[in-house]
Amino acid sequence: MSAISIHGLSKTFRGKRGARVVALKNLDLEIEQGEIFGFLGPNGAGKSTTIKTLMGLIRPTSGSALIMGKDISSPDARRHVGFLPENPAFYEYLSAAEYLNFVGRTFSMDASQLEKKSEEVLKLLDLWDARKRLLRSYSKGMVQRVGLAQVLLHNPDVYILDEPMSGLDPIGRSLVKDIILDLKGRGKSVFFSTHITSDVESVCDRVGVIVKGEMKCVRRVDEIAVGGITGYEVRHVTAGSTTPEVIQVTKESLSAKLSELQASGSQVLVVEPLRKNLEEFFVDIVRQE
Repeated sequence: MSAISIHGLSKTFRGKRGARVVALKNLDLEIEQGEIFGFLGPNGAGKSTTIKTLMGLIRPTSGSALIMGKDISSPDARRHVGFLPENPAFYEYLSAAEYLNFVGRTFSMDASQLEKKSEEVLKLLDLWDARKRLLRSYSKGMVQRVGLAQVLLHNPDVYILDEPMSGLDPIGRSLVKDIILDLKGRGKSVFFSTHITSDVESVCDRVGVIVKGEMKCVRRVDEIAVGGITGYEVRHVTAGSTTPEVIQVTKESLSAKLSELQASGSQVLVVEPLRKNLEEFFVDIVRQE
């Protein structure tokens, strides 16, 4: 059973003057249990529409989706999910501790479990000392961390995160990446949208690129790295010299160049691939559209 299964999901809105706006077009996607999936796309590509549809916040025009085998129209599907919206907003008159208590009771957590788990996630996200302060006094980054705390609280099987690193400083972003990798190690599934390609490169198993409501490709991140090799950088020391030299060669000429260096008595020290990174891969796809 897939963690998330999407088939032919489409969403059409009525825009200004009744214009028809296609936000999603026949989206198909399978996300496996224990997988970290990055959802890349430019602003307005349909990332948040997809996530809102999965969470039952808007209804699809056509198509269907399942979360842990449960149809997204069923409340049972959302019991398996920890959800972080793009711009989280909470009851300002509550403290972080009070808000987590509210969330935990919503998920029917018993009092002792809720107290223990609340302390755990507040300390993990560096909110313990501020737990009794009202949320209206929190910075944007602190509010984002409260959002992550409530996602983790009830230990769901699936995590759906819309721009989870938004508003976080470098330390906060590093912490979120560590949390995502820890979730993977515990067999959890994470589906998160972003437009920051470096975040996807560092934590994701696969990535999907959506442009103008259509999924343009789904690839393994490691395959993009291997397939994006454009050439090689060769560091060597010529015979009679002690100073390393660096040359760049194409993929096709690498073997011949290494043979040539060996025949001339040069010592090859390092051969490193030159490759497109995920950002270049992403930009190429968007530009084609």
